[in-house]
Amino acid sequence: MPAYKSLVVVVLILASLPYSESFDYGDALSKSLLYFEAQRSGRLPHSQRVKWRDDSALLDGLEEEVDLVGGYYDAGDNVKFGLPMAYTITLLSWSVVEYGDEIGGAGELDMALEAIKWGTDYFIKAHPQPHVLWAQVGDGDTDHLCWQRPEDMTTSRRAYKVDEENPGSEVAAETAAAMAAASIVFSVTKPHYSRLLLEHATQLFEFGDKFRGRYDESIPVVKEYYPSASGYKDELLWAALWLYRATHNLTYFNYAIQNGESFGGTTWAIAEFSWDIKYAGLQAIAAMLPMGGRSEEENKVLKQYRSKAEFYICACLNMNNSTNVKRSPGGLLYTRRWNNLQYVSNGLLVLTAYSDHLRWTKQSLECDAGVVGWHEILSFVKSQTDYILGANPMGVSYLVGVEPSYPKRVHHRGASAVPFRDSKVFVGCMQGYHSWLLRQAPNPNVLVGALVGGPDLNDRFRDSRFNFAQTEACTYNTASLVGVLAKLNIIAPTVSTSNQSLSNK
Repeated sequence: MPAYKSLVVVVLILASLPYSESFDYGDALSKSLLYFEAQRSGRLPHSQRVKWRDDSALLDGLEEEVDLVGGYYDAGDNVKFGLPMAYTITLLSWSVVEYGDEIGGAGELDMALEAIKWGTDYFIKAHPQPHVLWAQVGDGDTDHLCWQRPEDMTTSRRAYKVDEENPGSEVAAETAAAMAAASIVFSVTKPHYSRLLLEHATQLFEFGDKFRGRYDESIPVVKEYYPSASGYKDELLWAALWLYRATHNLTYFNYAIQNGESFGGTTWAIAEFSWDIKYAGLQAIAAMLPMGGRSEEENKVLKQYRSKAEFYICACLNMNNSTNVKRSPGGLLYTRRWNNLQYVSNGLLVLTAYSDHLRWTKQSLECDAGVVGWHEILSFVKSQTDYILGANPMGVSYLVGVEPSYPKRVHHRGASAVPFRDSKVFVGCMQGYHSWLLRQAPNPNVLVGALVGGPDLNDRFRDSRFNFAQTEACTYNTASLVGVLAKLNIIAPTVSTSNQSLSNK
């Protein structure tokens, strides 16, 4: 079928979906990228658009005699956690690798590249030696006892590292994946920077692979916040595949082939994709590698990767005989109570990329319940995205600042307090609790583009700062949505419902 005809077919299919509504995906894309500016740590640039934020954490690393200023806060707190930060940059880079033209067509490519580079610039500083990676700044325990704007922080800014004596394969490999993926993104526009990222990526992968160990054993303070339930083998495979995509060096391809079984890549059938469990993502990337010119044994392993990738996709589509992802009565994928929308948005990027792969290779997806075409996968992606944007029983957009109704009391220290530009009066630890956390009024600052945790299994949502399982947003929630929104903006454009900018409110 000619490309223009297939596009027409997709538009017609998407328009006929249940709960189908007209959403401005371009507007949502723009606002999703704005969110990362609200999460910046360090000295903010003159181009900063989120004006209620200001410089913060300018002494990070000083005690350890290393420059760790910059990077991102992961969520509504003021800690810089290395593993989810790196995963965020990997997802953002994947979005641009797959949908850079679409992001550029929406006029947002420069903003996407800035968001990625803000993270990779920090990783370069956090990796001062081949076998040393500073993996966290701040202490979650003390940070969570205070409610302060990042500009007012008085909590511990102690930095934690992994090295040869204290290994951290998960965070080293995920940072390698992030820098390898970003090196692809910058390969044309910033070739020297791209090569620098690739140098760091190769060193970090070698470090994580040679000195194997769980990062939460070397940094015990992270266990309560970002523990590694899946271990580090998925991150090593994930990083190897991204390095192969970035370099075309068969060493990394062979690593993924030779370790596919022993590391679980070809054996683990997983029904979630997240900052901790990378199997579905790496299986999909392996499954999308071209099989031409491979040996019989290599193609056999790639087919095993594909089988597990398609198990995950079929689970999302509710078309496995055994394990499927739960759904709410309103149709939302549901994995668990805490920050459920991260699993939805992360999975949608996998499904979107795989749908394109099936279209380009003229293949179909074979689930237990039947054969699925690429357009059906994309239709499902649209239905889940539309649910996020407001086509749901609550009529709420869980992407903040998009559509008229969205969460007004996001669990976020900076957004909940008077902007630093309006009041530079210091707000103490407990004062912040009484003055800002306990208020019933909406946040004074709109955390535009933040994807909150979302509704429960019965589609219910309570907009309260204390309801952090539902109202806290994380960088990796939004990062994967960037590529999905860019794709939907091309195939199902809508008329903008609002040109009003929320960035300065």
